[in-house]
Amino acid sequence: MATSQRKMAIVTFFMVMIAITTIIAVAEGVVRLRQFLKYGHAGAVQDIYYTDPSMNLRVLIPNLKQSNIQINSIGFRGPELANPKPVSAVRLAFLGGSTTFCAEVSSNEMTWPHLVWKQIQEAKPDIQFDYVNVATPGYTLLSSLKCLRYRLKPLEPDIIVIYHATNDLCKDSRELAIKQGIISQDDIDDRESWLSSYSLLWLILEKNFKIMKIQKEIDTQPKLEFDPESLSKNFRERLTALVTESRKTAKLVALATFSCRIRHEQTSEEQLKAANTALYYMPYMSMEGMLKGYEEYNRIIREVASETGALLIEKEMSIPADDLHFNDSVHFKDPGSRLMAKRISDALLNSVALISVVQQQSTKQIHNQ
Repeated sequence: MATSQRKMAIVTFFMVMIAITTIIAVAEGVVRLRQFLKYGHAGAVQDIYYTDPSMNLRVLIPNLKQSNIQINSIGFRGPELANPKPVSAVRLAFLGGSTTFCAEVSSNEMTWPHLVWKQIQEAKPDIQFDYVNVATPGYTLLSSLKCLRYRLKPLEPDIIVIYHATNDLCKDSRELAIKQGIISQDDIDDRESWLSSYSLLWLILEKNFKIMKIQKEIDTQPKLEFDPESLSKNFRERLTALVTESRKTAKLVALATFSCRIRHEQTSEEQLKAANTALYYMPYMSMEGMLKGYEEYNRIIREVASETGALLIEKEMSIPADDLHFNDSVHFKDPGSRLMAKRISDALLNSVALISVVQQQSTKQIHNQ
């Protein structure tokens, strides 16, 4: 009898294990299917790029085609590009990170760089415009500077739009948090577990649990103390270097202030919700610190534009801070992307510099007819 019960217990144990494994496998499949239907790929965003050892730079996989993301033959999100550039064409280029790459929107045609190109082309039908979106998730100003030197310059852009802040704010504040002993390098290296690199379900659960934990403990954990001007010092230097080199490459360089979902006028609960992904990458920040950080980096953007002669594009608050327009703390959904494109294209179309570029290309077009 004892042997029979032992066999029954073993069989029951294995049946339970099989059931649990099946449930997990089904859940993993459902999560990956949802990911595919929403973003066009069943893995993580990092599956769409690799690190080029010759440049030590992230590069998108050329000719990658997914439901909402298409990479062209030279490794940029967007349509194929004429090479060499047509003499009479005006080429727009967009430098930035994931907030310019726009993985969260429904298609290539809904990224705000594509919409900016479309709106300008419709406003200036007599001139041929094309564009290249050289943004890649995770890019900082230093990444964009390297990309400009090695990948963008040969494409001869006439207009460069730069949209950076959040990745550099994260980088600079993280370094300061390590110096203050609030976090360690191990905390950063261990933010995602070994299992999360293989299981999308586990990655999502792990990330959401960590965000909830951070939100719950936000008032009890030590927070970064910083002087905004000291924190942004290196950001100013990096941004100035990128703008300076961009101005040697293109006839018009535009700097856009950064749109973030976290706002002063929100309630504490609204701020906490708006800061979900920002807190995941900067858990050492208080809500006040987060607001100060983004405001300071926008202040630097304004000053660098003035100092370098770049076109300043403002109205970052014109995009409503809600679930309709933002996917998370900083990334846009389709409606947010439309409003982002409007503020960029409106500023470009109203600038004297764009008129000058168009006139130059009109002259070239006449001469080549």
